[in-house]
Amino acid sequence: MFKSLLGIAPKQEPDGSYSPSWVALRLSTSEVSDFEEVSYAAYRGARSRILVIFTERKNMRMQNGKEFSTGNHPVEALLPMLHLKSAGFDFEIATPTGKPVVFEMWAMPRKDDAVRGIYDELRASFERPTPLQEIVDATASGLESYAAVFVPGGHGAMLGIPEDPNVGTILRWAHERDLFTISLCHGPGSFLATTVGGQEFLYSGYNMAVFPDSVDKMTPMIGYLPGPMPWRLQERLETLGAKVVNTKADKTCCVDRRLITGASPQAANELGKLAAATLLERLP
Repeated sequence: MFKSLLGIAPKQEPDGSYSPSWVALRLSTSEVSDFEEVSYAAYRGARSRILVIFTERKNMRMQNGKEFSTGNHPVEALLPMLHLKSAGFDFEIATPTGKPVVFEMWAMPRKDDAVRGIYDELRASFERPTPLQEIVDATASGLESYAAVFVPGGHGAMLGIPEDPNVGTILRWAHERDLFTISLCHGPGSFLATTVGGQEFLYSGYNMAVFPDSVDKMTPMIGYLPGPMPWRLQERLETLGAKVVNTKADKTCCVDRRLITGASPQAANELGKLAAATLLERLP
C-alpha cells in the first residue's frame, strides 16, 4: 500500500506478471524518442541485409518468484533499425522458434511518428518472423547478402537466447565471415550463446558497452523490476573475458573490431548512427 501511494509499486498485468511502476515509467520512458534523422549516402553493395534476432518470450522470473513483463525494448530495436534503413539496409526478422516478436509495449514512444512508422511497416514480419533454424540451415549455402547480425536489447534478450545453440551458430558464422554484430543494453546476453556446447567465448578480450549490473540492482527500488534479477549479465560476460567499458546506463557506444555495442536505451540513437556509419565505411 505504501509503495502504491508513492507510485513505485510495479503494475500487475492480467497474466500475473508485473510491468514498471508509474514512477519508473516517468523516469525511464518517453512518448517521443530522441531519434535524430540523418541523411546517409545509401549503401549500394551486395551485402544489404541485416538479420535481426528478437526474443519471443515475455516474462522473466525474478529471484523472489515474481515475473517481469519484458520482451524487446522498442526504442532499442527500432531506433537503430531506422538509421540502418536510412543507410540503405533491409531486415530479416527472426525469433528462435518463429513465434511472434514480443515488445515491451509499455516502453513504446507512442507519439513518435518515426518509431511508430517503422513498427507499423514491419508489423507483418514481427508477427510472422523467420524461425532461426531456417537461417542456420541456409548458412551452408552462403547467405552472401548479409552485412550484420543485430540483437536488440530489453531484458527479454536474457530469456532463452543466451542458451540457444542456433544463436551461437549464427554469431560464429557471422564472425567467421567478417559480418558485423550489433547489440545494446541486455542484448549482449546473446553473446553467451557462443559458449553452448562447451565452446570458447567468442568475445573474450573484446571491449563492449552493456547495461550495468549496478543499475539492475537499483531498479527494484523504484518498481521498474518487481524483484532482484535472476542472474547478472555484466558479471557473466566479464567472467568470460569481456571488457565492459561503461559504468552507467548512458549513451556509451563502442566499436571493437566488427562488434558494435551500446549501453542502454539512451544509447539507441547513437548506436544506430554509429552502426550505419561504420557499415557504410567498411563494407565493400
